[in-house]
Amino acid sequence: MFGLKINRLLPSIAAAGIMLGGAVSAADFTACQVTDTGGIDDNSFNQTAWKGVLDAQEKLGIGGRFLESQAETDYEANIVSLLGGQCDVIITVGFLLGDATQAAAEANPDQKFSIVDYAYDPTIPNVLGQVYATDEAAFMAGYLSAAMTETGILGTFGGINIPPVTIFMDGFVRGVNYHNAQKGTSVVVLGWDVDSREGLFTNNFDSLDDGRAYAQNLYDEGADIVLPVAGPVGLGSAALADELGVDKLKIIGVDADLYLTDPAKQHVYLTSITKRMDATVLDVIEAAMEGTFEGGVLVGTLANGGVDLAPYHDMDAMVSDELKQELDAIRQGIVDGSIAVGG
Repeated sequence: MFGLKINRLLPSIAAAGIMLGGAVSAADFTACQVTDTGGIDDNSFNQTAWKGVLDAQEKLGIGGRFLESQAETDYEANIVSLLGGQCDVIITVGFLLGDATQAAAEANPDQKFSIVDYAYDPTIPNVLGQVYATDEAAFMAGYLSAAMTETGILGTFGGINIPPVTIFMDGFVRGVNYHNAQKGTSVVVLGWDVDSREGLFTNNFDSLDDGRAYAQNLYDEGADIVLPVAGPVGLGSAALADELGVDKLKIIGVDADLYLTDPAKQHVYLTSITKRMDATVLDVIEAAMEGTFEGGVLVGTLANGGVDLAPYHDMDAMVSDELKQELDAIRQGIVDGSIAVGG
């Protein structure tokens, strides 16, 4: 189901399927969102996706509402509760909602759906999947971290071993490997093996205590930069870095620019690997309003701005001009295809 090649953002907003419906006036249009268990204010992908709805409210004048899932058993019930004409498009957020979204979409072919962090193969005519080539930006973060580490040891862990999580970890490790190959270094990454597909996972996206504990374990093994790919769990890692001091432990954020969304701990973030879910959600809503919505796949990349590295903010002076130039060259290489981020 996640085997589609991530290579571009489809300019027409759709890859395949049957066009559903005509244009709808803003006053009559409502976009609805169902979160995963991280909640609407997770400082991560649920919140960033919801920002797309808020941006549509401000820019387009539509209505918007959301339902939070407290447990995985809520996914199907929350989606079903939004059926019946009250939502012009239902946006579900997260890989774990894939099965529930598919079931609802196939049972209600006239209802428009879009799902963040998931794509169907074959595609479903009334579902537009939003996926992101986060390994491209993570590759840059890996190279950056390999150049910045003082111990020669980096760490990463995930929430659950699923593709939208491990794609960050894949890119990060491969970026480190690229630095080692280019510079003759031997930086290692603890927490993920790209070949065996085994690593460290908290098996949840909400426990800050787990975020602290996993980062502590990695720090104890020598890691001075850690990439948590676990939504709000990573805020626990940031709290640990705040206590230890950034001279001992730095954090790489994911999904949103956590310097902005975690202001109390903003100084611990070297950078963040961002996914512009707000932009793709807004694109989906505009297509649904204009009557151009089609099922298929929408992909965010470095080239189209769907993924990126956030600014270095407080740590900008720590990143040398030479390293910044190297990262610019890597970005261009990824965009033009001369640098491969995949396995």
